[in-house]
Amino acid sequence: MADKLGVAVIGCGYWGVNYVRLFHELPDVNLIAVCEMDASRRDQIANRFPEARLCVSLDEICVLEGIDAVVVATPATTHYEVARQCLEAGKHVLVEKPLATTSREVEALHQLAEARHLKLMVGHIFQYNAGVQLVRQTIQEGHIGRIYYLDSQRTNLGPFRSDVNVIWDLATHDVSIFNHLLQSSPEWVSAVGSRVLRENCCEDVAFLVLSYPGNILGHIHVSWANPNKEREISVIGSEGRIVFNDLNTLEPVRIFEKSVSMVKNEPSSFGEYKFAIRDGAIISPKVPISEPLRNQCLHFIECIQHDLTPITDALSGLHVVRVMEAADRSIELNGMPVALNYERENGYQPVLESSSIR
Repeated sequence: MADKLGVAVIGCGYWGVNYVRLFHELPDVNLIAVCEMDASRRDQIANRFPEARLCVSLDEICVLEGIDAVVVATPATTHYEVARQCLEAGKHVLVEKPLATTSREVEALHQLAEARHLKLMVGHIFQYNAGVQLVRQTIQEGHIGRIYYLDSQRTNLGPFRSDVNVIWDLATHDVSIFNHLLQSSPEWVSAVGSRVLRENCCEDVAFLVLSYPGNILGHIHVSWANPNKEREISVIGSEGRIVFNDLNTLEPVRIFEKSVSMVKNEPSSFGEYKFAIRDGAIISPKVPISEPLRNQCLHFIECIQHDLTPITDALSGLHVVRVMEAADRSIELNGMPVALNYERENGYQPVLESSSIR
């Protein structure tokens, strides 16, 4: 491998252009090519990044010399086929979330990458967010005690998609964050959704409940139809609450040292009631300023150069996709919980199949 890692970006839409920008900027990378079918987008890339070779076919990328790794930022339903061809061509692959749209496809990509000794990584970007990392550290250090439940709100007016529903588009973020914070995967999923904007398309509003080991619940609300843009996650514990607000640039993480302690008997007076409720400070810890996507790209490069296992590897992508499949099934069953079955193998817990809880 050359001193600089040769990279190609496949797909330059809403998000893919950010990968082009970053891999053009990173010092240890040579952005060799960009693949995009849309002519107007190719013209934009040519004006901003004239050094990159422009391609219209995936076949061109697969045979082009000097490319060590590719980034797949195409529509979700194409992820499997594009990633498969790149792995078969001997390229390391970073795929935007979700890694694929079925668990069988994820497993096939994982097996292919393992057989070819290639890195396969999924872009669960919030695991590279300094705010989320601080929330996880705070939980691990026990500052809010035992976790009771997590709550997430991810809403906005669009952008609307037709290839996947709002769960696959938005809730993948929250499931990956929940799994990362709790270092586990849900045991069952219940979901309801509605097609309020386009009846003949896919769900654009959904509510999910996830049950994690230790009697921990996770609640997720995602919507393309809410005029109020929200990107907030709360973690409620026995000793306090942590709030991560991705839209709050000044105080993205806030720790509320407020909690309720159980008393053996019902309070007999207002004084005893106040004693049962702990009211503490509200802390806004300093969060290092960094670009999550840049952190993710740097980690991808590091894993290739030093033969490391990515934090968001194919197996973490598999867990998220399994939850998405279970959520879709639950919606079909009008919110009936759908169980996720696990077996321990090679140090991880792959999900095998979903079955309705009776």
